[in-house]
Amino acid sequence: MTKTGAVGEPVAQPPASSAFLDVRDLKVHFPTDDGLVKSVNGLSFQLEKGKTLGIVGESGSGKSVTSLGIMGLHTAGQYGRRKAQLSGEIWLDGKELLSADPEEVRRLRGRDMAMIFQDPLSALHPYFTIGHQIVEAYRIHHDVTKKAARARAVEMLDRVGIPEPDKRVESYPHEFSGGMRQRAMIAMSLVNNPGLLIADEPTTALDVTVQAQILSLITDLQKEFGSAVIIITHDLGVVAELADDIVVMYGGRCVERGPAEKIFYEPQHPYTWGLLGSMPRIDREDTERLIPVKGSPPSLINVPDGCAFNPRCPYADKPADNASRTVVPELREVGSRHFSACHMNQEQRTRIWTEEIAPKL
Repeated sequence: MTKTGAVGEPVAQPPASSAFLDVRDLKVHFPTDDGLVKSVNGLSFQLEKGKTLGIVGESGSGKSVTSLGIMGLHTAGQYGRRKAQLSGEIWLDGKELLSADPEEVRRLRGRDMAMIFQDPLSALHPYFTIGHQIVEAYRIHHDVTKKAARARAVEMLDRVGIPEPDKRVESYPHEFSGGMRQRAMIAMSLVNNPGLLIADEPTTALDVTVQAQILSLITDLQKEFGSAVIIITHDLGVVAELADDIVVMYGGRCVERGPAEKIFYEPQHPYTWGLLGSMPRIDREDTERLIPVKGSPPSLINVPDGCAFNPRCPYADKPADNASRTVVPELREVGSRHFSACHMNQEQRTRIWTEEIAPKL
């Protein structure tokens, strides 16, 4: 893990905001034999306690890499002899994480910030009981007896809706269903009352009914614990009712950021329009076809010049001077707390959205 600064020394200025989580110009690059993979290339956002941020985008857009960067989980061991190259700043409750000692970040992980992983069967150890793993997660941050820690594990399993928690605490991960494993993962993540909870695709591979239960559970527990929550997903429907703010990522960058109602009802970027058009709607005729985003996500080694979305954008020729293909667009404020990285002007975007896109959604 590296943090850039003058003469190679770590540089971190005190946070200018009171946000619980403040990510500033985060870059996460991976050296490979084929070139430098720019998985996250200049991402910034803020999150207050008690609020939920949704990070959405296609696979490969940099969502999960961002979450692992915040958690301090990009280590040399994951990528052979080559370390992940990190720069920027990540402030958590007044502490800068990228320039912090790795041991300090390890102490914060699980206590001040926790993560619900996409696949709980892989995240949970198959050789230890669910209770043993929750007890270990609790005792590493609290000087308590095994008996007290076990009682805490039973309490948390009960809170997340595991039936007969005093018995199931002795079960192994393979003895739980997919939904129950996800609940157990949530119990382990929240056992230390962390201020930040990151949920990376928390409903993947679960049926619709269980998905709704898991999302409702996360919402209820957030209200109880007052945590700041990040929901990472490729599905805008997942964050529609949960998120206060949304970050839309494409090609390792944020292309649009703002309050959830603005992203859904006044989106300002063609990629966001594409995501909305490809989202199933239960209030429409099932005979209507979804509108896919044409093409494939870009290579993060050879990101297209200009706007990374330009090869797939039907409006790439709208901006003057071929800017879409030559100039990387800046993230500009287009409304109150609403930002977009698009070369089209406000009038063009508003006309296309109201006349061409919105009527089809």
